[in-house]
Amino acid sequence: MRTALTDLVGVRHPLVQTGMGWVAGPRLVSAVAEAGALGVLGSATMTPEELRAAVRKVRSRTGQPFGVNLRADAGDARERVDILIEEGVRVASFALAPSRELIARLKDAGVVVVPSVGARRHAEKVAAWGADAVVVQGAEGGGHTGEVATSVLLPQVVDAVGIPVVAAGGFRDGRGLVAALAFGAAGVAMGTRFLLTADSTVPAAVKAAYLAATVRDVTVTTKVDGLPHRMLRTPFVAGLERSGRLGGLVRSLRHAAAFRALSGTGWAAMVRDGLAMRHGRELTWGQVLMAANTPVLLRAAMVDGRTDVGVMASGQVAGVIDDLPTCAELVGRVMAEAEEVLAALTAPGVTP
Repeated sequence: MRTALTDLVGVRHPLVQTGMGWVAGPRLVSAVAEAGALGVLGSATMTPEELRAAVRKVRSRTGQPFGVNLRADAGDARERVDILIEEGVRVASFALAPSRELIARLKDAGVVVVPSVGARRHAEKVAAWGADAVVVQGAEGGGHTGEVATSVLLPQVVDAVGIPVVAAGGFRDGRGLVAALAFGAAGVAMGTRFLLTADSTVPAAVKAAYLAATVRDVTVTTKVDGLPHRMLRTPFVAGLERSGRLGGLVRSLRHAAAFRALSGTGWAAMVRDGLAMRHGRELTWGQVLMAANTPVLLRAAMVDGRTDVGVMASGQVAGVIDDLPTCAELVGRVMAEAEEVLAALTAPGVTP
């Protein structure tokens, strides 16, 4: 299926695996790439050295295009951009709007720039700055999310920008892909669906928790890092919801120290990152202090399998996923379903 997305990034299918921290590592990304979709490394939880090593590991496993997701507000964002350029990465995606300077540097090196946004005005801004495409995530999506449903947000953005738009939030199968194409998207991005595959390195107990969830077991909380965050509802999350401000402050400081140890980042660099986050995202100081909670609590579940002391970011779609196919099986199934839906819509006697 050829779309503006497949032409832009050089993949066979208009499907993107999102760059999930602690989840989207070389094994998952290379499996997605080999299946003909766009795999994206989640680099926010990697040091620059780990990022370079991960890129080379993916390259050793596949010759297909893949991407890297970057934090636009990171103090070492320019260094990470240089790594992508030096290693010949095809696509750079961003969870927040990158600066005009970063976009220009990547484009001058031939790297495709695809920021993720949750509002029309943000899409218009990055398009004006030269982004090649944009991922638009509706409220159904996992992790940090907004309030506007994909079915409302997507056509707004498609009508507002003249670059390819990739839909995210609530997608898992071929029917969703066809629906997104009907809205004007050039493809769909999926996080939770690719997390729940046999190629994902997420511990089996964590995958089982996702598969057992219903759509009512997915909630949005601000108690992790002060921003709306969609995740599975668990006793641990319920405890966070009940916690007071003092307990939250103590937890944030403890997690900041833990993240410093994990990332090898000095306190001075963490302060600089915090100041950049406060400015770039218009955060309060309280939200800046809570920022380290997210990578530490996600790692506890996604790497260590500790659902009792960690969080599991999740789209609402987790409640309707019940299997763990390989990435090749998933991509093949999604594309076959899409072709069947399109064929049924254009069958004799069917009025478009």
